[in-house]
Amino acid sequence: MKLYLKVWRQEHRDSKGGMISYEVDGISEHMSFLEMLDLLNERLIQKGERVIEFDHDCREGICGACGMMINGRAHGPLTGTTTCQLHMRSFNDGETVYIEPFRATAFPVLRDLKIDRSAFDHIIQSGGYISASTGQAPESNSIPIAHEVTEAAFDAAACIGCGACVATCKNSSAALFTSAKISHLVLLPQGKLESADRVVSMVNQMDTEGFGHCSNTEACEVECPQEISVLHIGRMNYEYNKALALRK
Repeated sequence: MKLYLKVWRQEHRDSKGGMISYEVDGISEHMSFLEMLDLLNERLIQKGERVIEFDHDCREGICGACGMMINGRAHGPLTGTTTCQLHMRSFNDGETVYIEPFRATAFPVLRDLKIDRSAFDHIIQSGGYISASTGQAPESNSIPIAHEVTEAAFDAAACIGCGACVATCKNSSAALFTSAKISHLVLLPQGKLESADRVVSMVNQMDTEGFGHCSNTEACEVECPQEISVLHIGRMNYEYNKALALRK
């Protein structure tokens, strides 16, 4: 395959960036999208040019590092798929492909396709944890939890923090990410003790980081590679209002 790429290049967060055109041939349909970028970078190195920088780690759809906009969609044309799981058989020979970083005020571009997602870390640090006593682990059956509750909590915990929800939302909202982290703790008995303080702290931190309000278009669920449900946003709002009522 031969593709015509238009890739966002930017030296650093304060510099002006732009789309640069590249022609890449010899692409196998069995390559992943990131392997295709690796191929391009190898050829740039041979020419003595600076490589295209992008985030990646596990390349197994787990870590959430590899997110980018591909032809205007977060992670590309397939649903329920991260960029690293996207293969070149999803594109046609001779196609023009536009590649850009995720865009949001809270996600400044570091260089090329790399962005700073530390705003997500700050949200987690504000309350995305539980307090636990040190010592020997408790017996696993000492706290009975219904199967449907554990499954719901696990579904929320499946969020990989890639930022696709933010990138696809017209308000750059982090409501889906934040609500998933709140839901998976509030559903379990271990997380209920601190639930009121947690939800208030995390929602307030989300606002502090510069994320917008939920647009109610549900585009975040559509583009989420883990298909996290927007129902978690409803649970977050309920828990937030309940926590505020308790403080009065």
